[in-house]
Order: sequence, then C-alpha cells, then structure tokens
Amino acid sequence: MDLPDPALGTPTLDRDAVRRVSLGITFDNTYARLPERFFARLPATPVAAPRLVRVNRPLAELLGIDADALESPGGVAALAGNAVPEGADPIAQAYAGHQFGGFTPQLGDGRAILLGEVVARDGTRRDIQLKGSGPTPFSRRGDGRAAIGPVLREFIISEAMYAMGVPTTRSLAAVRTGERVLRETVLPGAVLTRIAASHIRVGTFQYFAARQDVDALSILADYAIARHDPEAAHAERPYEAFLAGVVARQAALVARWLHLGFVHGVMNTDNTTVSGETIDYGPCAFLEAYDAGAVFSSIDYQGRYAYGNQPGIVQWNLARLAECLLPLFSDRQEDAMERAKAALSGFAPIFTEAYAAGLRAKIGLATARDGDDALVEDLLRRMADGEADFTLTFRRLCDAAADPAADAAVRILFSDPAAYDEWAPRWRARLAEEPVDGVTRRHAMRRVNPLVIPRNHLVEEALAAAARNDDGPFERLLAEVTRPYEERDAGRYAIPAKPAERVTQTFCGT
Repeated sequence: MDLPDPALGTPTLDRDAVRRVSLGITFDNTYARLPERFFARLPATPVAAPRLVRVNRPLAELLGIDADALESPGGVAALAGNAVPEGADPIAQAYAGHQFGGFTPQLGDGRAILLGEVVARDGTRRDIQLKGSGPTPFSRRGDGRAAIGPVLREFIISEAMYAMGVPTTRSLAAVRTGERVLRETVLPGAVLTRIAASHIRVGTFQYFAARQDVDALSILADYAIARHDPEAAHAERPYEAFLAGVVARQAALVARWLHLGFVHGVMNTDNTTVSGETIDYGPCAFLEAYDAGAVFSSIDYQGRYAYGNQPGIVQWNLARLAECLLPLFSDRQEDAMERAKAALSGFAPIFTEAYAAGLRAKIGLATARDGDDALVEDLLRRMADGEADFTLTFRRLCDAAADPAADAAVRILFSDPAAYDEWAPRWRARLAEEPVDGVTRRHAMRRVNPLVIPRNHLVEEALAAAARNDDGPFERLLAEVTRPYEERDAGRYAIPAKPAERVTQTFCGT
C-alpha cells in the first residue's frame, strides 16, 4: 500500500526560536525517543490572548506539578501553546483508525501536541497533551483548534468519570485563546491540557500495520508492554499476553460504562486505548430514560455506537488490534490467527462477569446466585418500558433497600408504577437471602450508584454560558459532578431534564 509520509514537510522544531518557560516540571519523554516515523516534531501554534479558565489543582498535586506555577503568566502561556515548558519535547503522534467502520490509513494528532511525560507521585507515568493547539501535518486541512464548548465538555465529563471510578484520561487545565474558531457558528477558542496513561491507541498499531512496517509494530508493541503490561515481557509469548491484557482492560471498561449509562458516541479504533482508559469525550452523553438503543451523536446515523452496542464494538475494535499483531505472533498465518483468537476469547467471560457483578452491586447483592441476572434484566426491561430514569432509579433503590417505605420514590419514576410494584417483592425476597442489614446495604449501594452525573441538559447549559463568556455554570456543575456518590441535597443537579430541556443530539466539535 502506497501511503503518504506525514514526516514530509514537517516543520522542524527550532529550539532557539521557541520561548521556553521554567515551571519546575520534571519531564521524561520516552515516546519522543522512539523512531521519527512515530510522530511529527513541532511546537503548538501560539494564540492571541490566552486567559486561564481553570487549573485542576488536585490533579496537579498528584502529578507533582506546582499549580501556582501553572496559574502564573508563564504557566498560562505554556498551557495555551505560546511557550514550551523546559524539558518538554513537543510532538504530534501518528495513528490511523476505523471511523464508523471505514478505515483511514492516516489520522494522527490533527489538533493536539504531546508536550511530554511525567512520573506522578503515585509512580505512574502520564502524558501531558495540549488539545486544540493548532495545525499539524496530520490536520487534513483542519484548523487544529478547539472551541470552548468541547474543551469544557471534556473537562466536566472526564473529571466526573474519574470521580465515579472509571479509568479515564483527565483534564489538567482549560485556557481561552482570545481567538475565534469557525464551526457551525463562530465560537470562542480554547485549549485543553489532557492527562493520559498514554495516547497509544488501536489506531497507532493500525498506522504501522497499514504500511506493513513490522519493525515499527515490534518497537511499538515492546514500548506498550514496557509502559502498560510489564509482566507480559516475562510471559512465554509476550505479544499475546499484551493483547490479552488490552482485552481484559477494555472488557472491564465497557462494563463500567454500561453501569453508569454512559454512551461514548464515537468508538472508533483511534478512540480505543491500549491502556484501558476512556478517551476523547466528543459527542458523548448519559442515559436519562433507560434505552438500550439510545444514540445521541449527531454523526452516528446508523446507531453503530448506541448504548447497548458498545460491548460488541469494543470486541470489533480489539479484533482490529489483533490483526495488526499477527506478524508478531508467528510467521505462520494459521498459527498466528489461532493465537489471536485465543487472546480475544477472553473478552466475553471477563465482560460478562464484570457487567453482571456491577449490576448485582447496583441492586444491593453482594453474592451471586442463580436467577440474579434474570432479576436485574427484568428490572432493566421494566425501566425501558416505563421510561424510568436510569441514574435516579438505582440511586433511589439504595433507600428502598433499607426501608420499604422508600418504594414510593422509586415507583413514581415509572410511567406505570405497577411495573415496579410487581418487581420489588422478588427483589426483596432475594435481598433477604443475604446476611446484610439494611443500613450496611444502603451504604454499599450508594458507593456504586451515583446521585449526580453530568446530565446532558446541564452540560449543554454550561457550555452555552461559557460561549457567552460566563464560566459560572461550568464551575458549579464541575463541583457537583466531582462528588457523584455523596448523599446531599443536590437540587437540580440530581434530577432528570424536563421535557423542554431534553438533549437528543450531541456534537463532536471538530
């Protein structure tokens, strides 16, 4: 396959011409030390008038970064791309990907720059990336910029997901650029500083597989193993152990999404990480009324990435990763295929058990017994038929598990309350089989059933206000969603949208 070389015409990073600032960040940039064909080396494009929206101070502390330094003029300049922190080695990473089932052999960071890597206080390595930082050789005629809405959407939802215990990239900072970007309308520009265990995607492997660059595949796989699966290096078959590790992480991740009613919206292979973190919060959304077929993304015309389709899509994406690794498994195609299938076969049992265990916990069951799956699935079916709010139903079950008088608050969520009335006695009979008192059970259920999620209408409200230069709704929503399980009077943040407020479509923002 004759494919374009992204390195052709790549600007050279003139280290003398780039403004450097000292922020006291200790970088150790291992990815930038890989062969040059893995990335394009260039700095971010400066912006007109950077202004800080927010620094995530707890995350800065975890990373060992001085939040005060980030909030200083030099720090804001670095977060906006107007300066490069000392020790950083900025690059745009190369990758490919299947987008809605169609393969594109060259995608890459079209509006992002990886500044470098730091080792956090907990010993984990983290990427620091600027998103919306200007054009790169991978921009495909795009402007390389981001609007304030998508930046703050990712900030809100990634931090909410982290607070809910979901593996995810995180948001360190958001900066307004003082410039405008043209999408459907003219919008204020912004840059997000994203933190990730790495930005290695299924699509990164696809990039080199499409070029039949087996040497690069081997280098990338060895690097990914060292970074994410060091124990696989000692396995009899390291590359198969690596694939099995990715399969296990992704199976557990998608189960967590379903437990929370999360719909990613654009599960392309370039949005599937080998680290097992959720990445790229574009047209994502959360269920309100339970619906396995729910689609929010404005570009998902066929419902490929509907809520209930997500496990199957993850499996499909993992099969694409397995295809890339075949040359590393064996020189014999038939043998390589059998090894790939063996690794992929781990998905179904891991996902099934994780999904079932999570649902049992959501209805207060600490042990597994025959009939539990049917009991939960019957509740979900009744929720779908009765258009019951997903998050609120499970949260109110926490109180009902401790006191039957609390049933009243659950049953009114169903269009026909009799649907709940018919289910509840069987649920209580099952609860009675476990030696757990009601107060203990309620406490355990509140740890897995959030009170507050980033409800779609509240997210859109915050983004619309930010586009008018009012960050107050963003700040208030962020404060609520980062305390998802805490019992309190959360007011409007804990209740579904009114009919006139419902959000039926979400947008990517690129």
